[in-house]
Amino acid sequence: MAAPLARTVRTAEKKPEPAVVPPAPVASPTPLVDAPVQSAAASSNNLAPVSTDSLGEEIIRAEGIIKAFDIGTQMVLVLKGVTFSVRRGDFAVLFGSSGCGKSTLLHILLGLEPPTKGTITFLGEDMYAGRSEDDRAQFRKLHIGMVYQQSNWVKSLSVLENVAFPLMLLGKEKTECLEKAYETLKLMKMENWAHYHPMELSGGQQQRVSVARAIITDPEVLVADEPTGNLDYEAGQNLMYLLNDLNHMGKTIIMVTHDLEYIRYSKTALNMKDGRIEGIYRDADKAILESKLTYKKADLSVLEKK
Repeated sequence: MAAPLARTVRTAEKKPEPAVVPPAPVASPTPLVDAPVQSAAASSNNLAPVSTDSLGEEIIRAEGIIKAFDIGTQMVLVLKGVTFSVRRGDFAVLFGSSGCGKSTLLHILLGLEPPTKGTITFLGEDMYAGRSEDDRAQFRKLHIGMVYQQSNWVKSLSVLENVAFPLMLLGKEKTECLEKAYETLKLMKMENWAHYHPMELSGGQQQRVSVARAIITDPEVLVADEPTGNLDYEAGQNLMYLLNDLNHMGKTIIMVTHDLEYIRYSKTALNMKDGRIEGIYRDADKAILESKLTYKKADLSVLEKK
């Protein structure tokens, strides 16, 4: 087990911090990530493409994923043979315009929606073969942390208790859960809001708390579904700093977005269009250029139809 993390992720929000009496100090907290801490990218405005040579073993593989839905008397093909993989330590950004199939693919990856054809394997195990919905739900609790565009809070619980909640669901002792939750909030620079209600926080602060809740179980993968969708530009950049730092600490991340701004944070960028992966890029700058061309062509085709 690696030594506890000696640094915290960055945040640029300058909102004054109210004085809050924290819980009792925690001795030797369990580290959140079992990888050595590396320096995060120095500037979000000058992110160089990151080499993927140091990535670890394959964690997730999608192979030949086809998904069709019956709508009335018609069968609509949403995914058309999607194949890609995510390796340990990756920051994979799945991007494309609205309606290209990103959400459907994400639901399949998470075990929420079985594919019509094809396989999803997680650490070599088939996500669907022989697994009930309850089995897949338990698998997600243990191995996948989720951050959504809109956070879902347990309204009767404080920020601290909301962060601790996933551990409580796993049957951990309450005091241990709260101590780990407080240490995780410290990592997010959010410990001074521990005893507030989540709805008293700004949108950016709520998303940082969501990340804390998602990583408290130390999942194999952190999945972020349009996490900046409800944030202004500054808060969105702050969240990306946070995710980027967590990735440099060793956390594997899959992020879905339609915003080209965030492709530059990726180690692997997957360009999705019309139910297919059109390109897989290891060079973030090339991905941005390619995606702009793709979107421009799509916009022109719409105008031509009018």
